[in-house]
Parts: sequence; C-alpha cells; structure tokens
Amino acid sequence: MAKEWILNSAMNRFQLNFKRNVGATSESIRKCSPKTLNEWREYYFQNVRSQKQIEELGKKLYVKITEVIQSEVANVTEQDCIDYMMEIVIERTFDGYMTEIQTIYGQLQSILGVSIEAAPDEWDRLFNVDFYIKIGEKYIGLQIKPVNAGIQLPEIFKEYGLQADTHQKFTEVFGGKVFYLFSAKVDGKKEIQNKEVIEEIRKEIERLERVGQSFLYCYKFILLRDYTFILQNYSLTIARN
Repeated sequence: MAKEWILNSAMNRFQLNFKRNVGATSESIRKCSPKTLNEWREYYFQNVRSQKQIEELGKKLYVKITEVIQSEVANVTEQDCIDYMMEIVIERTFDGYMTEIQTIYGQLQSILGVSIEAAPDEWDRLFNVDFYIKIGEKYIGLQIKPVNAGIQLPEIFKEYGLQADTHQKFTEVFGGKVFYLFSAKVDGKKEIQNKEVIEEIRKEIERLERVGQSFLYCYKFILLRDYTFILQNYSLTIARN
C-alpha cells in the first residue's frame, strides 16, 4: 500500500501519466472496445504507445523516486516538519475561514445577520438543498448554483424545474421555502447574481418569525386558560369543603 502511494504520487507529480506521455487512454479504450485485457494490451501497444515507451516511462519514474525525491527527503529537517504542521493548522485554517466568509453564503450571512449552516447530506439528496437557515423550529433552504460562460440559462431553468418538486417537499416538511442563488466570479470574487432573492429571503425570515410568535402566543394563552380553569376548580372545591 505504501509503495503504491509513493509510485502514484511520483507519477502524478512528474506527469508521467499525462496524455503527452501515455496517449489518450480513455478515448483509445473506447475505440478498441476490448472484451479481454489481452485485447486491450495488444491494441494499445500497436496503436497508442509501444511497450518500450511505457518501460522507458517506468525507468524514468524509478530515477525520479530514487534520486530526485530521495535527495529532497534527505533535506527535510525536524523543524521543517514542525513549521509545516503549524502552517497547516494555523495559517491555512485561517485562510480557509477568510475564503469561506467571502463565499456566497458568507456574504448572505453578513447581509441578513443570521446563521447559515451547511445542509446534511440527506437533505442534499432528498431536497436538493445546500444550506439552511433555522428560524425557531422552521427551516429555510438555500440552493447555490454557480454560473459561468459554459452554462446556458435554458440548462439552469431546466434544472430548476426538475428540482421544484423536491423544494416543495422541503417546504411541506420544514415550513420554509427554498431559494435559488446564482453565483459567478467577478474580478476573482464570488458574487450573488440574482440579488433580488436576498429581499425574498428576508421576507421569508420575517414570515416564519411571525408564525413562531403566533404559535408562542397561542401556547401561552392555552396554558393560562388551563391554569385559570384549574385554579377556579380548586377554589370551588375549597369553598364546598
């Protein structure tokens, strides 16, 4: 296992498995449509690269591991390892956090002043929801869709239509609506493209807060009514005795 990890890491690092070295393997095997491993082996060596070429790549990989990587490993000190662990745990965690704040849901969190959480995997599968906002005992769902030059609007609306049923089910189960947010990079920073949705989300938050307050008021009213009824019955009982 360790040997394979070393071989795989070195092969990828030095790009020995890239198309320019080994040819278009995915395309070639589909063109060949082999029934057996031997069929594919013969086709590859006859039409893509020769056996000698692959053996030369193997020898090159050996040199890279035993000479280049080995010399690099020999130069690694204990302090290098300590510094690297510090960088990973402290600096890169902080950088990741700042990147997160600059993302779509980070921007939305700042604008709306509410906590936005990543949805459980089950919600993603069942309801096509990426994030959620919890309001009392209710939830609002958020679906973030990156858009770029390679994604056409008809494709986006088609996907939206396909997910409409699952979003409706989310509302039936959790009480809140699901909102689509389109994001795109502008000058290297992600931005919400359909900014009008922010006000719609704000209104949904206010609606759910009102629903929660109404429920709380009714609950308190029922408790007070029951308490008054019990107190009156108790007073009557005392009076009779």
